[in-house]
Amino acid sequence: MADQLARAEDFEKKAEKKLSGWGLFSSKFEDAADLFDKAANSFKLAKSWDKAGSTYVKLANCHLKLESKHEASQAYVDAAHCYKKTNISEAVSCLDHAVNLLCDIGRLSMAARYLKEIAELYESEQNIEQAVVYYEKSADFYQSEEVTTSANQCKQKVAQFAAQLEQYQKSIEIYEEIARQSLNNNLLKYGVKGHLLNAGLCQLCKGDVVAINNALEKYQELDPTFSGTREYRLLADVAAAVDEEDVGKFTDVVKEFDSMTPLDSWKTTLLLRVKEKLKAKELEEDDLT
Repeated sequence: MADQLARAEDFEKKAEKKLSGWGLFSSKFEDAADLFDKAANSFKLAKSWDKAGSTYVKLANCHLKLESKHEASQAYVDAAHCYKKTNISEAVSCLDHAVNLLCDIGRLSMAARYLKEIAELYESEQNIEQAVVYYEKSADFYQSEEVTTSANQCKQKVAQFAAQLEQYQKSIEIYEEIARQSLNNNLLKYGVKGHLLNAGLCQLCKGDVVAINNALEKYQELDPTFSGTREYRLLADVAAAVDEEDVGKFTDVVKEFDSMTPLDSWKTTLLLRVKEKLKAKELEEDDLT
Protein backbone atom coordinates (compact mmCIF):
# COMPACT_ATOMS: atom_id res chain seq x y z
CA MET A 1 0.00 0.00 0.00
CA ALA A 2 2.67 2.47 1.13
CA ASP A 3 4.68 1.37 -1.89
CA GLN A 4 1.85 2.18 -4.29
CA LEU A 5 1.26 5.53 -2.60
CA ALA A 6 4.92 6.52 -2.99
CA ARG A 7 4.83 5.48 -6.68
CA ALA A 8 1.63 7.45 -7.23
CA GLU A 9 3.10 10.60 -5.67
CA ASP A 10 6.25 10.20 -7.74
CA PHE A 11 4.28 9.90 -11.01
CA GLU A 12 2.15 12.90 -10.02
CA LYS A 13 5.23 15.06 -9.30
CA LYS A 14 6.76 14.14 -12.65
CA ALA A 15 3.49 14.99 -14.41
CA GLU A 16 3.29 18.40 -12.71
CA LYS A 17 6.93 19.04 -13.66
CA LYS A 18 6.13 18.25 -17.32
CA LEU A 19 3.27 20.77 -17.27
CA SER A 20 5.33 23.55 -15.73
CA GLY A 21 8.39 22.97 -17.89
CA TRP A 22 9.17 24.02 -21.45
CA GLY A 23 8.45 21.84 -24.43
CA LEU A 24 6.20 21.44 -27.42
CA PHE A 25 2.57 22.11 -26.46
CA SER A 26 1.12 18.74 -27.53
CA SER A 27 3.97 16.49 -26.39
CA LYS A 28 4.05 18.28 -23.01
CA PHE A 29 0.36 17.49 -22.35
CA GLU A 30 0.63 13.96 -23.81
CA ASP A 31 3.57 13.15 -21.53
CA ALA A 32 1.80 14.65 -18.51
CA ALA A 33 -1.39 12.71 -19.35
CA ASP A 34 0.53 9.45 -19.45
CA LEU A 35 2.08 10.17 -16.04
CA PHE A 36 -1.23 11.31 -14.46
CA ASP A 37 -2.82 8.07 -15.71
CA LYS A 38 -0.10 6.02 -14.00
CA ALA A 39 -0.39 8.13 -10.84
CA ALA A 40 -4.18 7.69 -10.71
CA ASN A 41 -3.86 3.92 -11.13
CA SER A 42 -1.33 3.73 -8.32
CA PHE A 43 -3.52 5.86 -6.04
CA LYS A 44 -6.36 3.44 -6.81
CA LEU A 45 -4.20 0.44 -5.89
CA ALA A 46 -3.32 2.22 -2.63
CA LYS A 47 -7.09 2.74 -2.07
CA SER A 48 -6.43 6.47 -1.81
CA TRP A 49 -9.75 7.26 -3.53
CA ASP A 50 -9.83 11.06 -3.15
CA LYS A 51 -6.31 11.40 -4.55
CA ALA A 52 -7.13 9.00 -7.40
CA GLY A 53 -10.24 11.07 -8.19
CA SER A 54 -8.42 14.41 -8.22
CA THR A 55 -5.62 12.91 -10.35
CA TYR A 56 -8.11 11.66 -12.93
CA VAL A 57 -9.52 15.22 -13.08
CA LYS A 58 -5.99 16.47 -13.86
CA LEU A 59 -5.79 13.79 -16.56
CA ALA A 60 -9.12 15.00 -17.98
CA ASN A 61 -7.75 18.55 -18.15
CA CYS A 62 -4.71 17.33 -20.13
CA HIS A 63 -7.02 15.58 -22.62
CA LEU A 64 -9.08 18.76 -22.94
CA LYS A 65 -5.92 20.74 -23.75
CA LEU A 66 -5.27 18.16 -26.48
CA GLU A 67 -8.91 18.52 -27.63
CA SER A 68 -9.57 14.82 -26.97
CA LYS A 69 -13.08 15.15 -25.56
CA HIS A 70 -13.79 11.42 -25.60
CA GLU A 71 -10.68 10.64 -23.53
CA ALA A 72 -11.45 13.56 -21.22
CA SER A 73 -14.97 12.25 -20.63
CA GLN A 74 -13.58 8.81 -19.77
CA ALA A 75 -11.13 10.35 -17.29
CA TYR A 76 -14.02 12.21 -15.61
CA VAL A 77 -15.96 8.93 -15.38
CA ASP A 78 -12.91 7.23 -13.81
CA ALA A 79 -12.65 10.15 -11.36
CA ALA A 80 -16.34 9.77 -10.49
CA HIS A 81 -15.95 6.05 -9.82
CA CYS A 82 -13.18 6.82 -7.33
CA TYR A 83 -15.11 9.66 -5.67
CA LYS A 84 -18.18 7.42 -5.35
CA LYS A 85 -16.44 5.74 -2.44
CA THR A 86 -15.80 8.93 -0.50
CA ASN A 87 -17.56 11.99 -1.89
CA ILE A 88 -20.90 11.68 -3.70
CA SER A 89 -21.16 15.37 -4.66
CA GLU A 90 -17.72 15.24 -6.35
CA ALA A 91 -18.74 12.03 -8.13
CA VAL A 92 -21.90 13.73 -9.45
CA SER A 93 -19.90 16.78 -10.57
CA CYS A 94 -17.41 14.60 -12.51
CA LEU A 95 -20.19 12.59 -14.19
CA ASP A 96 -21.90 15.86 -15.14
CA HIS A 97 -18.67 17.01 -16.84
CA ALA A 98 -18.47 13.68 -18.67
CA VAL A 99 -22.09 13.99 -19.86
CA ASN A 100 -21.50 17.50 -21.23
CA LEU A 101 -18.44 16.34 -23.18
CA LEU A 102 -20.25 13.29 -24.55
CA CYS A 103 -23.12 15.53 -25.70
CA ASP A 104 -20.58 17.73 -27.52
CA ILE A 105 -19.35 14.75 -29.54
CA GLY A 106 -22.80 13.22 -30.10
CA ARG A 107 -22.38 10.16 -27.88
CA LEU A 108 -25.91 10.38 -26.45
CA SER A 109 -26.31 6.72 -25.44
CA MET A 110 -23.20 6.97 -23.27
CA ALA A 111 -24.39 10.31 -21.88
CA ALA A 112 -27.74 8.65 -21.02
CA ARG A 113 -25.90 5.91 -19.14
CA TYR A 114 -24.03 8.40 -16.96
CA LEU A 115 -27.15 10.53 -16.37
CA LYS A 116 -28.77 7.35 -15.04
CA GLU A 117 -25.71 6.77 -12.85
CA ILE A 118 -26.10 10.30 -11.39
CA ALA A 119 -29.78 9.54 -10.72
CA GLU A 120 -28.79 6.34 -8.89
CA LEU A 121 -26.26 8.25 -6.76
CA TYR A 122 -28.96 10.75 -5.73
CA GLU A 123 -31.32 7.85 -5.05
CA SER A 124 -28.71 6.21 -2.78
CA GLU A 125 -28.53 9.52 -0.87
CA GLN A 126 -32.35 9.59 -0.57
CA ASN A 127 -32.41 12.81 -2.62
CA ILE A 128 -35.54 11.78 -4.52
CA GLU A 129 -36.24 15.15 -6.17
CA GLN A 130 -32.81 15.25 -7.83
CA ALA A 131 -32.99 11.56 -8.69
CA VAL A 132 -36.23 12.27 -10.60
CA VAL A 133 -34.58 15.14 -12.53
CA TYR A 134 -31.73 12.90 -13.73
CA TYR A 135 -33.87 9.82 -14.45
CA GLU A 136 -36.03 12.08 -16.64
CA LYS A 137 -32.97 13.44 -18.48
CA SER A 138 -31.63 9.92 -18.97
CA ALA A 139 -35.00 8.70 -20.31
CA ASP A 140 -35.08 11.59 -22.82
CA PHE A 141 -31.59 10.76 -24.08
CA TYR A 142 -32.33 7.04 -24.36
CA GLN A 143 -35.58 7.85 -26.16
CA SER A 144 -33.80 10.07 -28.67
CA GLU A 145 -31.44 7.17 -29.42
CA GLU A 146 -34.40 4.75 -29.58
CA VAL A 147 -33.11 2.64 -26.70
CA THR A 148 -36.69 2.06 -25.56
CA THR A 149 -36.13 -0.55 -22.85
CA SER A 150 -33.61 1.63 -20.99
CA ALA A 151 -35.80 4.72 -21.49
CA ASN A 152 -38.76 2.87 -19.94
CA GLN A 153 -36.68 1.66 -16.98
CA CYS A 154 -35.82 5.30 -16.21
CA LYS A 155 -39.42 6.43 -16.75
CA GLN A 156 -40.65 3.79 -14.32
CA LYS A 157 -38.25 5.17 -11.71
CA VAL A 158 -39.68 8.65 -12.34
CA ALA A 159 -43.23 7.33 -11.97
CA GLN A 160 -42.35 5.45 -8.78
CA PHE A 161 -40.78 8.49 -7.12
CA ALA A 162 -43.43 10.92 -8.41
CA ALA A 163 -46.07 8.80 -6.66
CA GLN A 164 -43.98 8.83 -3.45
CA LEU A 165 -43.96 12.63 -3.73
CA GLU A 166 -47.77 12.54 -4.26
CA GLN A 167 -47.47 13.71 -7.89
CA TYR A 168 -50.00 11.07 -8.88
CA GLN A 169 -51.07 12.46 -12.25
CA LYS A 170 -47.48 12.44 -13.47
CA SER A 171 -47.15 8.76 -12.46
CA ILE A 172 -50.45 7.81 -14.08
CA GLU A 173 -49.44 9.33 -17.41
CA ILE A 174 -46.08 7.51 -17.41
CA TYR A 175 -47.51 4.09 -16.49
CA GLU A 176 -50.32 4.42 -19.06
CA GLU A 177 -47.84 5.43 -21.77
CA ILE A 178 -45.54 2.46 -21.01
CA ALA A 179 -48.54 0.11 -20.99
CA ARG A 180 -49.62 1.39 -24.42
CA GLN A 181 -46.10 0.94 -25.83
CA SER A 182 -45.75 -2.53 -24.32
CA LEU A 183 -48.93 -3.83 -25.96
CA ASN A 184 -47.25 -3.64 -29.35
CA ASN A 185 -44.26 -5.68 -28.22
CA ASN A 186 -44.59 -9.44 -27.72
CA LEU A 187 -41.75 -9.49 -25.20
CA LEU A 188 -43.23 -6.68 -23.08
CA LYS A 189 -46.93 -7.59 -23.29
CA TYR A 190 -46.79 -9.64 -20.09
CA GLY A 191 -45.93 -6.49 -18.10
CA VAL A 192 -48.97 -4.47 -19.21
CA LYS A 193 -51.22 -5.58 -16.32
CA GLY A 194 -48.52 -4.48 -13.85
CA HIS A 195 -48.25 -1.01 -15.40
CA LEU A 196 -52.04 -0.61 -15.43
CA LEU A 197 -52.21 -1.77 -11.80
CA ASN A 198 -49.64 0.89 -10.83
CA ALA A 199 -51.56 3.58 -12.74
CA GLY A 200 -54.80 2.44 -11.06
CA LEU A 201 -53.24 2.60 -7.58
CA CYS A 202 -52.19 6.19 -8.28
CA GLN A 203 -55.76 6.93 -9.42
CA LEU A 204 -57.05 5.52 -6.11
CA CYS A 205 -54.64 7.77 -4.18
CA LYS A 206 -56.24 10.80 -5.86
CA GLY A 207 -59.44 9.74 -4.10
CA ASP A 208 -61.84 10.22 -7.03
CA VAL A 209 -64.00 7.08 -7.41
CA VAL A 210 -65.52 8.30 -10.68
CA ALA A 211 -62.02 8.82 -12.12
CA ILE A 212 -60.87 5.32 -11.09
CA ASN A 213 -63.96 3.71 -12.64
CA ASN A 214 -63.43 5.69 -15.84
CA ALA A 215 -59.78 4.62 -15.83
CA LEU A 216 -60.77 0.96 -15.45
CA GLU A 217 -63.07 1.25 -18.47
CA LYS A 218 -60.26 2.89 -20.43
CA TYR A 219 -57.81 0.13 -19.42
CA GLN A 220 -60.24 -2.56 -20.61
CA GLU A 221 -60.48 -0.84 -23.99
CA LEU A 222 -56.71 -0.56 -24.13
CA ASP A 223 -56.20 -4.24 -23.26
CA PRO A 224 -59.35 -6.43 -23.46
CA THR A 225 -57.56 -9.19 -21.47
CA PHE A 226 -57.07 -6.87 -18.46
CA SER A 227 -60.58 -7.39 -17.04
CA GLY A 228 -59.78 -11.09 -16.57
CA THR A 229 -56.75 -10.43 -14.38
CA ARG A 230 -56.36 -10.39 -10.60
CA GLU A 231 -54.87 -6.89 -10.94
CA TYR A 232 -58.10 -5.59 -12.45
CA ARG A 233 -60.14 -7.36 -9.75
CA LEU A 234 -58.04 -5.74 -7.01
CA LEU A 235 -58.55 -2.24 -8.44
CA ALA A 236 -62.29 -2.76 -9.01
CA ASP A 237 -62.86 -4.23 -5.54
CA VAL A 238 -60.80 -1.55 -3.79
CA ALA A 239 -62.68 1.15 -5.73
CA ALA A 240 -65.98 -0.43 -4.59
CA ALA A 241 -64.79 -0.51 -0.96
CA VAL A 242 -63.79 3.16 -1.20
CA ASP A 243 -67.15 4.02 -2.75
CA GLU A 244 -68.98 2.17 0.03
CA GLU A 245 -66.59 3.63 2.64
CA ASP A 246 -66.04 0.08 3.94
CA VAL A 247 -62.63 -0.29 5.63
CA GLY A 248 -63.23 -3.96 6.46
CA LYS A 249 -63.96 -4.84 2.84
CA PHE A 250 -60.88 -2.85 1.73
CA THR A 251 -58.66 -4.80 4.15
CA ASP A 252 -60.05 -8.19 3.07
CA VAL A 253 -59.59 -7.43 -0.63
CA VAL A 254 -55.96 -6.33 -0.19
CA LYS A 255 -55.16 -9.26 2.13
CA GLU A 256 -56.54 -11.78 -0.36
CA PHE A 257 -54.53 -10.32 -3.26
CA ASP A 258 -51.37 -10.17 -1.15
CA SER A 259 -51.71 -13.84 -0.13
CA MET A 260 -51.54 -14.86 -3.83
CA THR A 261 -49.28 -12.11 -5.23
CA PRO A 262 -47.20 -10.46 -2.47
CA LEU A 263 -47.36 -6.67 -2.69
CA ASP A 264 -44.06 -4.79 -2.81
CA SER A 265 -43.39 -1.91 -0.42
CA TRP A 266 -44.30 0.76 -3.02
CA LYS A 267 -47.78 -0.71 -3.66
CA THR A 268 -48.28 -1.29 0.05
CA THR A 269 -47.43 2.36 0.79
CA LEU A 270 -49.97 3.61 -1.77
CA LEU A 271 -52.69 1.25 -0.54
CA LEU A 272 -52.03 2.39 3.05
CA ARG A 273 -52.51 6.00 1.93
CA VAL A 274 -55.88 5.05 0.39
CA LYS A 275 -56.83 3.20 3.60
CA GLU A 276 -55.90 6.18 5.80
CA LYS A 277 -58.16 8.45 3.73
CA LEU A 278 -60.94 5.88 4.01
CA LYS A 279 -60.52 5.65 7.79
CA ALA A 280 -60.55 9.44 8.08
CA LYS A 281 -63.82 9.56 6.11
CA GLU A 282 -65.34 6.89 8.38
CA LEU A 283 -64.38 8.91 11.46
CA GLU A 284 -65.93 12.04 9.92
CA GLU A 285 -69.18 10.12 9.36
CA ASP A 286 -69.12 8.89 12.99
CA ASP A 287 -68.60 12.44 14.25
CA LEU A 288 -71.59 13.65 12.28
CA THR A 289 -73.95 10.98 13.67
